[in-house]
Amino acid sequence: MALAVAGLTKSYPGLDVLSGLDLGVADGETVAIRGTSGTGKSTLLHCLGLLDRMDAGTMELNGTALHALTTSQRPRVRARSIGFVFQAFNLLPEFTVLENVLMAARAAQSPLSAATVHARELLDRVGLGGRAGGDVRTLSGGERQRVGLCRGLLNKPALLLADEPTGNLDPATAAVVLEQMLALAREHGSSVIIVTHDPAIAARADRTLELKGGKLGAVA
Repeated sequence: MALAVAGLTKSYPGLDVLSGLDLGVADGETVAIRGTSGTGKSTLLHCLGLLDRMDAGTMELNGTALHALTTSQRPRVRARSIGFVFQAFNLLPEFTVLENVLMAARAAQSPLSAATVHARELLDRVGLGGRAGGDVRTLSGGERQRVGLCRGLLNKPALLLADEPTGNLDPATAAVVLEQMLALAREHGSSVIIVTHDPAIAARADRTLELKGGKLGAVA
């Protein structure tokens, strides 16, 4: 099991969001998580991605006890083991396409020479090899998400977290980006968790779970 979560609990003042949630994701498995707005899907991803601390529970990724990491350890483990693909792309306009992808290597403090070779390979795979030195502000939405995908997979993460990754794209572009994301994740051996409202995207996953009442369950 690549990811094993047990009893994950997270609350905010006056609001219980996640209540003893359990989740297991196998090596290379893609899991889609659905749920109505306000059920805590983003909170769950933030906890899984070490962007927020859970209040209680345990979480292991390839044998590393993520819940036990110190504040200083969390950023390094997150950068090296967890990739992110955001709905809003989150690219930095002052940097080129290639430099945006390489931000993942810088965060992980990985050697830039090898990372640059891999970044160019990824950009070639998604059809943006010729735009490596270009301005991200000139890219279409689909192209920007491809850059975000390359950044998310640059470090060959054990876990890729995708938050509505095609939410800002038209259906045709969304289908292409989703196919590229799943294909590259498989090649890298990454397990994938996709939060989505789109049943067509969820249908491409190995499993679909619903977040309801602070817990995950099979979709009825």
